[in-house]
Amino acid sequence: MSVKIYYEEFVLGDSRSTTGRTITDADIVLHAGQSGDFYPHHMDEEWCKTQPFKRRIAHGTLIFSIGVGLSAGLINEVAMTYGYEKLRFIRPVFINDTIKAKVVIKDKRDHKKPGYGIVSEALEVFNQNDELVMVCEHLLLVEKKEVNG
Repeated sequence: MSVKIYYEEFVLGDSRSTTGRTITDADIVLHAGQSGDFYPHHMDEEWCKTQPFKRRIAHGTLIFSIGVGLSAGLINEVAMTYGYEKLRFIRPVFINDTIKAKVVIKDKRDHKKPGYGIVSEALEVFNQNDELVMVCEHLLLVEKKEVNG
């Protein structure tokens, strides 16, 4: 579904939450193949038994990708991703964990390009126990309704 949400229409503090997505062994194996990251933390069950978490963990980049995907529900025709900042992996995510995302509008500022502003969204990813597993800041380049607005 497409919408037009202009810079002026973003409200600080507004939030949205997503449904869950269970992380599977297949997700981890596919991500390893796509990224080339075959580190034993993700792929070697026996080696992981000797490590602090005692089991395989999902790639942080996998959780980032899925978290971003979960939060991308609407197509805003007047905005585009400008980048991500302050990415942190707080807790490990394991096979069969279910993650969900929450997005909060945190900041708005003018952009050097006339007619545009930057909207900063805090993206938080939680596991099935409502424990924070990942955070980052998503920056959107958004058209203004009024060039001088």
